[in-house]
Amino acid sequence: MPDVIDLYAGAGGLSLGAARAGFSVVAAVENDRHALSTHCKNFTHTIHLNADVASLSGDGLLETAGLRPGALDGMIGGPPCQGFSHIGQKQEGDNRNEQFVQFFRLVSEAQPKFFLAENVPGILDPRFDNLRQQAVALVADGYDILKPIKVTASEYGAPTLRTRIFFIGYKSRYFNPLNEGMFGPPNDAEEVCVREALRGLPREIDPDWQAEKQGWQRVRHTWTGYYAKRLSGHIPENVGDPKALERLEVRGKVSGCLGTRHTAEVAARYEALSPGESDTVSKAVKLIPDGFCPTLRAGTGSDRGSYQAVRPVHYLRPRVITPREGARLQGFPDWFVFHPTKWHSFRQIGNSVSPLVAERLLKVLADNLLDADG
Repeated sequence: MPDVIDLYAGAGGLSLGAARAGFSVVAAVENDRHALSTHCKNFTHTIHLNADVASLSGDGLLETAGLRPGALDGMIGGPPCQGFSHIGQKQEGDNRNEQFVQFFRLVSEAQPKFFLAENVPGILDPRFDNLRQQAVALVADGYDILKPIKVTASEYGAPTLRTRIFFIGYKSRYFNPLNEGMFGPPNDAEEVCVREALRGLPREIDPDWQAEKQGWQRVRHTWTGYYAKRLSGHIPENVGDPKALERLEVRGKVSGCLGTRHTAEVAARYEALSPGESDTVSKAVKLIPDGFCPTLRAGTGSDRGSYQAVRPVHYLRPRVITPREGARLQGFPDWFVFHPTKWHSFRQIGNSVSPLVAERLLKVLADNLLDADG
């Protein structure tokens, strides 16, 4: 099984896609300890590093992962995107932007057979041309580099309009020739709307379900298809929290069905919203049942003020969505667990690559990799 290392791993959206595509996630690096804890729960056989990517060297990373030089098949990751975001201020001086260059530095040092980096569309803004050129220059000599690939998750089977840019490069001697067109949606994926995505989850959520234990609720899997099959199945070897897997399979329960306490006034405003309409006060948007979910936002960490992102309003109930509903809308399976709190759960979900997108892109790379043994 070919190996990958996930940098800026977060909760593990890219890692899950890689594992489902046939890769072994041998190591993961994440600076946020809460996100790393979630990754540890879901990827029990992965070596985890709580570190700033900028502090690492390629040789040291390979040694930690137990790999000899030249043996790493792939390096994947989603460097921090807030400085490039259309929602944010697109700040050229945002120190998080430098992490994009750090990803490519580690690629140049570790020399994997391929790399895949994810970011927001704003990174293609002309003001970041120099930054992108600086990053790509680090690997230009050793890799065939594809043009940036723009992906909208709804076209890949996820019920969200989340759009991201992927940078992919590969060493031609290890691969069949690749081109951007090969990374389109899988033939068997179908569009999944919000209503379908949330099917089987409890609609009646008690606002007092605030503790992790109360968030475990029964779920029904009563339909089939590309998306539905990945909610309860497609579990890669050595992936998944054993307790969560057992609870889903034996008891039919999922985590993250946590409530939010709304005042009567807020609930009344949410009740009066039409699908797609935004609340004038909270700016929360009511989901369109036959449409796709807007991009879920992550909010900010404690270093940036600990602001919780605005969550969409459920299309049938006068409340914001639960973490588990957010996970469904992002394309995560029901057996995947997140942090026990709503704040960290939504930060992790909002920061994640949709596993459905990651699986497709990485499956193309796995299928065209000629020598997985180095």
